[in-house]
Amino acid sequence: MDLPALLLGLILILSACSSTTTTSSTDSANGSTPSSETNATATSESPVQLTISAAASLTDSLQEIQTLYQQQHPNVNLTFNFAASGTLQKQIEQGAPADLFFSAGSKQMDALLSANLIDKTHEKDLLANDLVLIVPKDSALTLSSLQDLTRDNIKKLAVGTPESVPAGMYAKQTLESSGLWDKLQSKIVLTKDVKQVLSYVETGNAEAGFVYKTDAMDSDKVQVALTTTADSHDPILYPAGIVSDTTHPEEAAAFYDYLQTDEAQAIFVKHGFMKASAGS
Repeated sequence: MDLPALLLGLILILSACSSTTTTSSTDSANGSTPSSETNATATSESPVQLTISAAASLTDSLQEIQTLYQQQHPNVNLTFNFAASGTLQKQIEQGAPADLFFSAGSKQMDALLSANLIDKTHEKDLLANDLVLIVPKDSALTLSSLQDLTRDNIKKLAVGTPESVPAGMYAKQTLESSGLWDKLQSKIVLTKDVKQVLSYVETGNAEAGFVYKTDAMDSDKVQVALTTTADSHDPILYPAGIVSDTTHPEEAAAFYDYLQTDEAQAIFVKHGFMKASAGS
């Protein structure tokens, strides 16, 4: 073979090697990026927003739980709709978006269960509470019994609307058991939820009011005058359940289960709640 032919052959061989290397590198570069992106997409969790309709008396404890839970589950955003349990019940019945319902009364939960709006396999009583009579922190009033509410220096008594506010229903039962509900009608001021009762007493717009023990504990502007007896009203239980048409059943179930953990229960207890099994 002469020299020109040899040189031509070497040039062709080197050109082929270079082409192969370039193609391989290009394929590798182009191929690895989509593959990595696909894997990353497959393994990452999509953000989920859970809407929890919860009784107003759960506000402080659930907001604390919200912070902790979202730190542990960064893809889950908890949105709370706090209101009277009866109001929340009506909203769910009318199709308002909700993934979980956390009620301050069995009556409201039972109504939704009967309408098949709550998943019967994911519903149970989680907490219990006490009903107390409160007065402003700086009040000189001494209320040693419910009969003292008939005194002239009690001008206004704040009570949640019994038809929609469980705390109001329990208060009405308590006053009826003492024969006082009708006698106190001229003094009773009805409110939209238990937090409004608390606000009225805190600001002095009512001399006294009925709230849950947990509400009184979370306020430094009121004092407990007396605690109602367990036999004067229905058991104060807080059932929680997953809404049947939730669009995030797995995430809703995970949060429902978390509410029953020792970690979550410790937060509820710190705010004055009792475990349902320990309640009245």
